[in-house]
Amino acid sequence: MRDGHTTAPPDASLNHSAARAVDLVKVYGAGDTAVRALDGVTVAFPRAEFSAIMGPSGSGKSTLMHCMAGLDSITSGQVFVGDTDLSSLDDRHLTELRRDHVGFVFQAYNLVPTLNAIENITLPMAILRDRLKHRPDELSGGQQQRVAAARALASRPEIVFADEPTGNLDSRSSAEVLAFLRRSVDELGQTIVMVTHDASAAGYADRAIFLADGRVVGELTDPTVERVLDQMKKLDTSG
Repeated sequence: MRDGHTTAPPDASLNHSAARAVDLVKVYGAGDTAVRALDGVTVAFPRAEFSAIMGPSGSGKSTLMHCMAGLDSITSGQVFVGDTDLSSLDDRHLTELRRDHVGFVFQAYNLVPTLNAIENITLPMAILRDRLKHRPDELSGGQQQRVAAARALASRPEIVFADEPTGNLDSRSSAEVLAFLRRSVDELGQTIVMVTHDASAAGYADRAIFLADGRVVGELTDPTVERVLDQMKKLDTSG
């Protein structure tokens, strides 16, 4: 039910989470120039759910995703992918975890231009139908991003992180990519965590988590565009 209520974040100790953070702190720099990008974030991302991370510019949403995905180190606290504490891993094992258990979809498609779509995905998945043999420069932006999403999903990772996946797309292509991600959750039981500034994109998610000044400040279950915009407006006025 879309009740639109803002609720507390879920218990990050839940063992059914695909990924979770406990009292996560990330500080860039030191001394007078130090920036506290994440300030004690505790959050969990349940399996087989589509979560959107939202917040004003500088709120820490991309930093949270990068720390959760093992792309950036943390200052203190804990980050888990499944039951694995990322701080317990050396560089080699962290690389292996990202390779085997984490998928990525970025705003830039990051496709290999000399490979065709099916080669970029690496598995003979039946998507894009007659476009499978086309190279990236022969695909539209939306088609390229769907190839990038399919590539991220191909190995059935524990969790897929999507960083502004529709940022370079028009509204029609954005809708196609978001519908593709939505189906991967509904039909394949995939876990998606998407950083976005777009209320329409957040409307595809099961929930939206809001950050401000490096802290989790709210959550909407079954978000709608209107309720997301209302919550963002409150964050803008409170800042």
